[in-house]
Amino acid sequence: MARKDITMTPDEIRRFLTTGHTLQVATIGAGGAPHLAPMWYVMEGDRVVFRSFTKSQKIVNLQRDPRLTVLHERGLAYAELQGVMIRGTGRLVDDPAYVLETYRRLAAKYPMVGPEPVELDDEALEAAFGRFASKNTAVVVEPDKIVTWDHTKLGGAY
Repeated sequence: MARKDITMTPDEIRRFLTTGHTLQVATIGAGGAPHLAPMWYVMEGDRVVFRSFTKSQKIVNLQRDPRLTVLHERGLAYAELQGVMIRGTGRLVDDPAYVLETYRRLAAKYPMVGPEPVELDDEALEAAFGRFASKNTAVVVEPDKIVTWDHTKLGGAY
């Protein structure tokens, strides 16, 4: 008997990534070794977006070589394992207005300005993150290949 298909549909991928928490981001260091870092992220349509200080190693790596791989996964038991791995390029956006809007969206998803996520108006956004926007770069992940797995589709069988 053939194994059940465990790939995710585009809608399942979008839902999985939208509800995800931490993204593993792999870039290529100057010597060719992978550089791996956990990042908070948001979705922009079907694209993953994260931000980091422009001088951070991951951004420096992407300036030199835009190739990256990102991974979001969850599950403890084999029957629960789910994941989306995206191999592609990082489109770097250093526009402070875009970076600030990315901060707004991150603050609505993660506890960045207190113990809970919050919706920030323009004034609160500027007060919390305005001084950082010009020192940050947003990264939009442009997929070349997406690999997915959802072991919950196996129904407990291998």
